[in-house]
Amino acid sequence: MSSNTPVPVGPLSDEADLFALFQAVWQQKTIVIATTLFCALIAMSYAYLSTPEYQVSSILRPAAINELDALNRSGVYTLPPSEALLKVGSALESYDTRLGFFKNHQALFNQFKLPGRTLEQSFEDFDRSSLKLKLPDPQKAGSQTASIGLELNYPKGVDGVQILNGFVSYAIAAEREQIGADLKVIVNNRLTELKGKLDAARASYEAEKDRRMATLLEADNLKRAGLQDELKALRQQLKTGRQDRIAQLDEAIGIARVLGIKKPSTPSSLGDADRSGETSVMRTEINNQQIPLYFMGVEALSAERATLLKRKTDDFTADRIADIARELQLLQNNREVEVLKQRQNEDLFLSGVEPLRAEIVRLGSVGNLDISNLKLVSVDREAVEPLGPVKPRKTLILAIGVLLGGLAGILIALVRYFFVLRRGQTNYPVPAGVLTGSLSSAKALKKDRY
Repeated sequence: MSSNTPVPVGPLSDEADLFALFQAVWQQKTIVIATTLFCALIAMSYAYLSTPEYQVSSILRPAAINELDALNRSGVYTLPPSEALLKVGSALESYDTRLGFFKNHQALFNQFKLPGRTLEQSFEDFDRSSLKLKLPDPQKAGSQTASIGLELNYPKGVDGVQILNGFVSYAIAAEREQIGADLKVIVNNRLTELKGKLDAARASYEAEKDRRMATLLEADNLKRAGLQDELKALRQQLKTGRQDRIAQLDEAIGIARVLGIKKPSTPSSLGDADRSGETSVMRTEINNQQIPLYFMGVEALSAERATLLKRKTDDFTADRIADIARELQLLQNNREVEVLKQRQNEDLFLSGVEPLRAEIVRLGSVGNLDISNLKLVSVDREAVEPLGPVKPRKTLILAIGVLLGGLAGILIALVRYFFVLRRGQTNYPVPAGVLTGSLSSAKALKKDRY
């Protein structure tokens, strides 16, 4: 049978006695030890029951210069090793690259998928908490000592090694594919530019050829028109000369008939005709004057006149007409124009396009460059199976549990001690069992003070 007995306790000073506090805690060591053991048990349970978390890492460094030599020697795309490393780092940091790897390898991320979450939400959880990227120092980004570090934290049951190595390979392949696409676009743009210049050269050649043919044909037409005009004028001149000759013959025939000259004669022989009784005499006549036409006699003049009247053309009377006919015949076909029209492969006649063709051939070989074997970075260290988990740290958790348990036990003991003191000051009846240890400490403290 228990009873509540009021215990008078004198007023205490506000200054705490450390020794009294220590003695009060020591007298309640059972509570402190029990609390410590309880917290240690909780910490140990957490350490051994929580899912172990492992960590793998990989390091990338710039590739050797000779690995990128084929690409850099193309003269189209320049990619130093340091820049290639930064490009791969950007790909590793890219949200699209990470999401693409997550979608293409969903079997590796089954433990990150939770009911009620979309694929993107599961990826966000993985990307935020599991994968960490360490980019090179900007001051060392251009040196061969620059490096990119990747760390992956993953729970037990996940193939973290395959995830990290696969992601690195995926990012490198994606960047390699992007470089190949960029190279193809650059090559195609330059080929389009060169083909445009080649087409311009062809157009210029066609225009020059058309101009040349037009010039030749125009010159031929001009010369033909001039020759035809000359031929027409010459024929008119010959016709006029023939008509004038006929008029002269008509006049001479009239005179010859009046003089009775039928046969060709001379002035001296005409005078001898009046001396018919005299003996015939052979004469030789020399003079430097032209004998009038009527001395040819009526017969000769009439014959010439009749012939001139019957003449259809006078072309044969002038050598120039034959020359004009020959030249007109030559002008019927311009052989240079025919040769220009009959050209089959006109590209052979383009001038100044040899460098363009050589560049087109070179760019064609650059476009066939095998990018699949291009080594953008050097994998200095691949991810390997870890020796043990990095979380939870059992020893550290147990130590923290013991420490927190001890502090909690001490706090409980102090709270009980001050609670007893407070009740003692107000003479509030306290059960005798509650004051075991604490009340004796208070009494000892009172005796020391008085």
